[in-house]
Amino acid sequence: MGDDSALKILVLAAEVVPFAKTGGLADVAGSLPKAVRALGHDVRVAMPRYGRIDPEKFGLQEVVPTFDVPHHHATQPARILEGHIGKDVPVYLVDNAHYFEREGIYMYPDDADRFIFFCRAALEALKHLDWQPDVIHCHDWHTAIVPNWLETIYKNDPFFARTVTVYTIHNLAYQGIFGHRVLEVAGLDEWGFLYHAEMADLNEVVDLMGRGIYWADIVSTVSETYAREILTPEFGERLDPLLRDRRDRLFGILNGIDYDVVNPATDPHIAVQYDIQTLARRRENKAALQREAKLLEEPDVPLLGIISRLNDAKGFDILGETVDHILDLGVQIVLMGTGEQHYHDLFGRMVEQYPQQVSIFLTFNTPLGQRIYAGSDMLLMPSRVEPCGTNQLVALRYGCVPVVRATGGLADTVKDYDPRTGQGNGFVFKSYDRWRLFAAVVRAVETYKHRDAWEQLQKRGMAADHSWHQSAVKYVDLYRRAIVSRIPRAGLEKYQVQG
Repeated sequence: MGDDSALKILVLAAEVVPFAKTGGLADVAGSLPKAVRALGHDVRVAMPRYGRIDPEKFGLQEVVPTFDVPHHHATQPARILEGHIGKDVPVYLVDNAHYFEREGIYMYPDDADRFIFFCRAALEALKHLDWQPDVIHCHDWHTAIVPNWLETIYKNDPFFARTVTVYTIHNLAYQGIFGHRVLEVAGLDEWGFLYHAEMADLNEVVDLMGRGIYWADIVSTVSETYAREILTPEFGERLDPLLRDRRDRLFGILNGIDYDVVNPATDPHIAVQYDIQTLARRRENKAALQREAKLLEEPDVPLLGIISRLNDAKGFDILGETVDHILDLGVQIVLMGTGEQHYHDLFGRMVEQYPQQVSIFLTFNTPLGQRIYAGSDMLLMPSRVEPCGTNQLVALRYGCVPVVRATGGLADTVKDYDPRTGQGNGFVFKSYDRWRLFAAVVRAVETYKHRDAWEQLQKRGMAADHSWHQSAVKYVDLYRRAIVSRIPRAGLEKYQVQG
């Protein structure tokens, strides 16, 4: 935006690598701040201190002693512990035994109360730390209440007078929908529900993500294609009318991957380390994976890796309908993931029927995942919905060729291989259809037989830059855009705030 001054940015997220992770949100919240910090900005992160986060292991130090946090017409105590991402990025962990001293992270009946408390404690802690952010970057429904607060409860608070908000949607399917009581917990009951004639079924509930979208100065999501998709009823999850009204402030920025961590040349979890110059070593990782998976050790048989949640959104309905035909091509499949029981059963039957071709690991295990990336020839991602996806980015980095459906971030990062020109970095199908999926796998298997062409595909993927640097530059531009464009929400008059 034509300004190179350093910004002060607070990142709010429910999970952050390396402290706590259940999915890709943690990777983003742990990697993006490092990349923004490298651009010269003062970036800090806030998250809950869950019971699984050992203060001694992470060297946490108390920086704000116990203080009272307004919560549900009363107060709750909190203290702030400080850790770090790398050497430079401070992380403020909100410590409250009642809400966070538990085994898990999510899926508790009081999740709304827990994350509203976390957000309020993080904002109040900033005053104790005497650190005023220019931008608060909120991630997913767990932090969506913050843009709402800055325009209501904190509207006349001089401490936040110059603070703007950027709200990032990671997956529109998880919106944080609760009853009216949540407004009371958040201290927002006097402002009431949002109302919109085109979203009638959301008018009598509290949709936290919807409130974040409405009140944020800028809204982003995790790929350019997904930013366009969610404007439609097919992908908009009932919020598409609101998103269309905010389309002038809606932007898509691809997630990156941390190249310091995701690197086959230094990966301690794989059998043999390699890079683009020593690609021939990669075949030893394939042999090691075949042994670990108890498959026939055959170097020339195409090996398809799958690392995924096992549900319909990830394309397992159409994969289940065609997996027998795929196996008839003579390929091997190694799958890692968990999900719906009927898919566990389906692939269990595949192992029984094709013991020399199929191996499954019903778990999520990062070291095993790295070995699958390093040892598989292809990574299969037939997703119906994929806001961004990072598996395909890791696969490209490891010389594992992705086979994907063109949706969300998959469409933005994987380009279909054209044998006539040699261009492309994977195999892509567009229609969500089992036979389109099968055809893409057939093309990949046939191309695999041509070793020179396959090696060029691998090297093209490995040479591409999907690090966080490029995305960080774009996020900083969004932060500046939010600062210079903060104006009353013109065009949103149709939304009536109902008391």
